[in-house]
Amino acid sequence: MRTHSLASRLDPANAFPEGKPRAPMLKILRNPTYLRLFVAQVVALLGTGLLTIALGLTAFDLAGDQAGQVLGIALTIKMLAYVGLSPVATALFARLNRRKVLIAADLVRAAAALCLPFIDAAWQIYALIFVLQAASATFTPTYQAVLPDVLPDEANYTRALSLARLAYDMENLASPVLAGLLLSLIEPNWLFAGTSLGFLASAALVLGSHIPAPGDARPRPFRERLTRGIRIYLATPRLRGLLALTATVAAVSAVILVLTVVIARSVYDGAERDLAVLLGAYGAGSMLGALALPPLLDRVPDRPVMLTGALLGSGAMAALGLAILFSGWPTWPMVLLLWFLIGAALAGVMTPSGRLLRRSAETEDRPALFAAQFALSHACWLVAYPVAGWLGSTAGVPVAMLGLGAAGLAAAFVAIILWPGGMPDQLEHEHTSLPQDHPHLRGATRRGRGWIHSHPVQIDDEHPTWPATK
Repeated sequence: MRTHSLASRLDPANAFPEGKPRAPMLKILRNPTYLRLFVAQVVALLGTGLLTIALGLTAFDLAGDQAGQVLGIALTIKMLAYVGLSPVATALFARLNRRKVLIAADLVRAAAALCLPFIDAAWQIYALIFVLQAASATFTPTYQAVLPDVLPDEANYTRALSLARLAYDMENLASPVLAGLLLSLIEPNWLFAGTSLGFLASAALVLGSHIPAPGDARPRPFRERLTRGIRIYLATPRLRGLLALTATVAAVSAVILVLTVVIARSVYDGAERDLAVLLGAYGAGSMLGALALPPLLDRVPDRPVMLTGALLGSGAMAALGLAILFSGWPTWPMVLLLWFLIGAALAGVMTPSGRLLRRSAETEDRPALFAAQFALSHACWLVAYPVAGWLGSTAGVPVAMLGLGAAGLAAAFVAIILWPGGMPDQLEHEHTSLPQDHPHLRGATRRGRGWIHSHPVQIDDEHPTWPATK
């Protein structure tokens, strides 16, 4: 039977006691296991970026003017695989060695990418994309759940989250540049070889890493493993708030990712490089925000930082859409500045999310919880992206900005309600169903028919629902 030591539970209020030195951002790279995993993440992301560009070229070769439709279906399959398969894969592989799971997922992705140059029909693209993204839906939550065990100190883990945000943003900026350089030297199909090399390099780096074992997990039926992450997620107030904030990020970033090309090329009559500059401004803001967060989160709780970022990002998008409807489009430098500020604001929401997940589950439940966040976040994007495209094409870009910005604001206010402020770290609560000699009741006080004690609460076998405050 698993026991719970109250002292072992994380107390966020005491995560950074006064006088404890703050960890420099790059100091965590001295951890050899984390360094290998971080480099593995970077090279795999570059491989994924090359794959996206090569896939677009292949779709055009196969379908010509219908390439957009082919890509749209392929990206929809990707999102559906992320939403539907991530919890299933986590439940299936919960008892397997996590390093082997990561390596196997990388090898499957490398093999799928190598097959792509030989396809000659659109349905083959769809099938391979499904296989590749199913492997990614296995790799990413497993990787995210490993990091808290590799970096148990919350200060170091916070900096790892910032570096992960930087890696994602750098991939968006570096992949097109790298692809352009490669295409000047090789045929487009060889980009798939570059993708495979990225995944193989990731697998090799993971192979050389020492990933801590998660400890003995209680045997559970497959159905319980499948639903456990979602159940923990939806039963935890801070994570219900996180889901609403994720909807805010999806609504605002959908405008950025779907409609920036229209803004740069049609509204401002820019060239392709202007599109890159505008997206680069958003990426630069996100990177700067990620870099600024660790020292801020050493002193300020997650909730005000994340809510402020959500309100600023969605409010700026809604205000811009409203201003354009009444006064016309602002100058190009002003749009660049707003995209930069929105990027920084949304980084304030996305980057700390891993801290909430880490804090909300025992080690054995983290993979399921990260898989739940992975699936639910992509479900938000699966809705937001087509809505942005539909609103932009039917009602115009300013209406899409106003509508999705307002939706993001509404989701942020929902987060304020679902994740109340001032919740105590030590939550006093009562147990009425545990036997008197249960280890979890050590130190508890008898009161009436139950036992009263207080500690930071996580949803688990002893706390199947969030306790009512006593």
